[in-house]
Amino acid sequence: MSKILIVGGTKGIGEAISNELLDKECVLFSRESYEVKSTNHTHYSLDVNDGNFPEIEDIKSIIYCPGTINLKPFRSLKDVDFQNDFDVNVKGAVKVIQHYQRQLSKAENASIILFSTVAVTQGMPFHASIAASKGALEGLTKSLAAEFAGKIRVNCIAPTLTNTPLASGILRNEEAVKRSNDRHPSKRINTASDIASTAIFLLQNNNITGQIINVDGGMSTLKV
Repeated sequence: MSKILIVGGTKGIGEAISNELLDKECVLFSRESYEVKSTNHTHYSLDVNDGNFPEIEDIKSIIYCPGTINLKPFRSLKDVDFQNDFDVNVKGAVKVIQHYQRQLSKAENASIILFSTVAVTQGMPFHASIAASKGALEGLTKSLAAEFAGKIRVNCIAPTLTNTPLASGILRNEEAVKRSNDRHPSKRINTASDIASTAIFLLQNNNITGQIINVDGGMSTLKV
């Protein structure tokens, strides 16, 4: 049976995706220990930037979920901020894809799904470091989609703020959640399941590639 590799599959969006795939054979990567919720799932504790990957046969899809929320004034950002955001968001994805590309190329309807942010297109203050790295990831998405055309589909989901543990510093109370909801044309931020359902759709559709899919409550296209 073909396997789905979910990097960062034990928290937030990654966990929501893995929960939608309990009946599928999945391999989960994360830094922390984790007890899988399905006998179809296998978990490995590792840091992808170390490059010590297990050999996995029959990989059909890679979903790379790790991300950062590093919101600071530009003058406060240090080299280490830009480097860490790039390492987590871009370098880790590159390492995983390079290691398992040969396996993916053997699969029918192979797919890679990456994650950006609405801040890449909207020019939000205090997002310089994270928007720079996620912008690079969008470029990587389109470049790889062209290079792998006909063999591996590559797409990227660009969410707005999503209610996950990663965003807990922003969504620290009910008032903060309400303010965030009100900034969106849809009048709500994302839940992890909003993003998970989009990822599942991209896994299943075999004629979408090279796309940046905005799941952002209308922020990227509407002014209301």
